[in-house]
Amino acid sequence: MVNIAIFASGNGSNFENLVNEINNGHIDNAVCKVLIIDKEQAYAKERAARLGIPCVYVNPKGYGGKEGYETEIMKTLENYEVELIVLAGYMRFIGKVLLSNYPNRIINLHPAYLPAFPGAHSIQDAFEAKVSYTGVTVHYVDEGVDTGEIIHQEKIMIDPAWDLETLEEHVHAKEYDMFPRVLKTVCERMEEYK
Repeated sequence: MVNIAIFASGNGSNFENLVNEINNGHIDNAVCKVLIIDKEQAYAKERAARLGIPCVYVNPKGYGGKEGYETEIMKTLENYEVELIVLAGYMRFIGKVLLSNYPNRIINLHPAYLPAFPGAHSIQDAFEAKVSYTGVTVHYVDEGVDTGEIIHQEKIMIDPAWDLETLEEHVHAKEYDMFPRVLKTVCERMEEYK
């Protein structure tokens, strides 16, 4: 069993989906020990309360920079014996403190078919570029912006009749389907090396 921490910045729908998939046995090799949020009013906090998952808010402005902020996060990760960090709508760059303590043990869900459309507005960027497809990617996190080794990705063909909202719905549906499957696979690989 792999102890995971999920990081989120906002709504937390992917966080809730992953926890539900763990609870219903579809991800039978992971346990979500804690949700970490960087915005005090993130709706993900309400979801965590409903799901009975501990939620820890760490103020990014409270520790004199990224290093201090991540050092504070490390205390929570150590407290919960976290082995894998799962970024699910976490809108901050990961710095050297977390990267050095969790080498190849931080995964990120990105709503585009990388390397196309990295960054924070990838669904809108793909929509405005009028490309024929986009997708969803899960990758390991490195020091770049959405540049880490790709674990798994799936395409979404874009219907030219779709508006931005419809494209977002299709991307989110793909995330909810794909992310739990990939998390299960990542945890399987980790258990082989335990």
